[in-house]
Amino acid sequence: MSHQSELISTDITAYLAQHERKELLRFLTCGSVDDGKSTLIGRLLHDSKMIYEDQLAAIQKDSQKVGTTGDKIDLALLVDGLQAEREQGITIDVAYRYFSTSKRKFIIADTPGHEQYTRNMATGASTCDLAVILIDARHGVQVQTRRHSFITSLLGIRHIVVAVNKMDLVDYSEERFEEIKKDYLEFRKNLPDAEFHFIPMSALDGDNVVNNSTNMEWYDGPTLMWLLENVELAEDKNYQDFRLPVQYVNRPNLNFRGFCGTIASGVVRKGDEIIVLPSRKKSRVKSIVTYEEELELAFSDMAITLTLEDEIDVSRGDMIVHRDNQPAVTDEFEATVVWMIEEPLLPGKLYDFKLAGKTVSGRVNAIKHQIDVNTLAENPSPSLELNEIGVCEISVDQPVCVDAYTKNRNTGSFIVIDRLSNVTVGGGMISSDATTKKRRNRSSTTHVTREERAARYGQKPATVMFIGVSGSGKSTLAHGLERRLFDLGRVSTVLDGKAMRLGISKDLPHDAEGRAENLRRSAHVARFINDSGLICCAAFVAPNPDSREHAISVIGKDNCHIIYLNPPIEVCQQRDPSGIYAAAEATGSADIPGISFPYAPPENVALELDTDALSVEDCLDKVVELMQETGILNAR
Repeated sequence: MSHQSELISTDITAYLAQHERKELLRFLTCGSVDDGKSTLIGRLLHDSKMIYEDQLAAIQKDSQKVGTTGDKIDLALLVDGLQAEREQGITIDVAYRYFSTSKRKFIIADTPGHEQYTRNMATGASTCDLAVILIDARHGVQVQTRRHSFITSLLGIRHIVVAVNKMDLVDYSEERFEEIKKDYLEFRKNLPDAEFHFIPMSALDGDNVVNNSTNMEWYDGPTLMWLLENVELAEDKNYQDFRLPVQYVNRPNLNFRGFCGTIASGVVRKGDEIIVLPSRKKSRVKSIVTYEEELELAFSDMAITLTLEDEIDVSRGDMIVHRDNQPAVTDEFEATVVWMIEEPLLPGKLYDFKLAGKTVSGRVNAIKHQIDVNTLAENPSPSLELNEIGVCEISVDQPVCVDAYTKNRNTGSFIVIDRLSNVTVGGGMISSDATTKKRRNRSSTTHVTREERAARYGQKPATVMFIGVSGSGKSTLAHGLERRLFDLGRVSTVLDGKAMRLGISKDLPHDAEGRAENLRRSAHVARFINDSGLICCAAFVAPNPDSREHAISVIGKDNCHIIYLNPPIEVCQQRDPSGIYAAAEATGSADIPGISFPYAPPENVALELDTDALSVEDCLDKVVELMQETGILNAR
């Protein structure tokens, strides 16, 4: 929506040209729930005469149905468009509004305040130049205020307006305003420097939003609208480091070959010496072409086509830069990642990373720490859950051109994409490029510990041992559990007594002593599997109490979980998966547990299942529930 101008009726072409040349300011509003973010935007548009009459009439009508301001018009409804937002009186998704004044064009991002919508707030803030952080004058600096201040700092927003709202509810107290200002600045001392402006206001009544307040004569600072129109943005632009990510190679005919893209930062001129990364091919700029004309120079945010003096290989995803000012070209870097989906980030899992127009495959090698956005504490974590933020070490399978995010927001940021669903699952800000020194430092400790493997896989290594007579369903459940764990993103393997007899237990007889020795040998294999960070799904007859106790002692009492399968022996004979019952009947064998001699039930088990009464899926549900209760699957 544009401001009113006489040019609209007299010379529309001149008006549009004037409007196009205006500087654009992107800003967001954020803060705690019910601090008045949406009301502030509505007031800003209303008092700036930026609401059409039909819109205003619709809001007045809706205010009577779902408004929260009594007899007054609820201007928050102008932005809170979702039905759920209006019913609950909160903001859920990021809402964008466009308007302009005679000085500037604006895009407003109204971001949600709830913690579970941190990803939405981060998305809205990623392209903004200024943040308006609202604080309820009654409550002061809250946990969500701290969280949003940290996120705006993380995303490199350098202009912060702290709007102390609802001053009408504290009798327009100057003392209360100064107290909140002091508390906020005390909290911000641990965050990077920024330009701060503090404004006392009442968005509901319009005090200090567009017009100066008559209720707070003690405040002699600017209004919010004046700040938005006059805040200096030119210094925020990076005009030093020329970066042109190539998005398209334009070859309309044999006589023209141009490389199209939007300049991420810096300035380029005709005749500049350039280098193409990562190929390191060199040339000079022959011409700078746009849709309308050929230019002598171009700068940040301009969409251009470059032609070069030499015929060199340049492809989509490459980056053209000045020879004497190059970004890091690396396949390894460190970044702060915001995770955006319910499925957790798994170190070692393959993802796609999109950086400045280039998409490469890669993985998170390690999570250095997870950042508590409420306290700024750095906590160790094996993974990142929805809305969590962590510092990660990332490697990709091709060299990429990167800058630190604090230096260049366009070439220092990326998104993480799930390779199967093609959904954006995270976003990141590069904190430093990788070097061989860092790689050496990380490998200075040569031995990988059990704890490090557990952290990499995001699970507690343990052995789940299914025991029972032949035909009770041990192997079926062991393989079924492996499939369940695989689908959950966990790393496990099956250790089956029958498979062991094809290898290291091949020399053992099929009697009680042979079965006991097979279990004793297998216990050491299970422990090795656990030490490797994996979950072992074991299946053994284990008829001997002594051999079971020995296996538990080898694997570890806290790491070995015995699950006893106890269906009726008649059911096992009917199943007879190995044919031993039929063979015993034919040969009169005396070495069949449960038939030739009693099977000694274990005294202490983690779980006992009747696989005749329960289906395979029901049994697996109970086993997974047990693993969650014991912490095997809660280590993330």
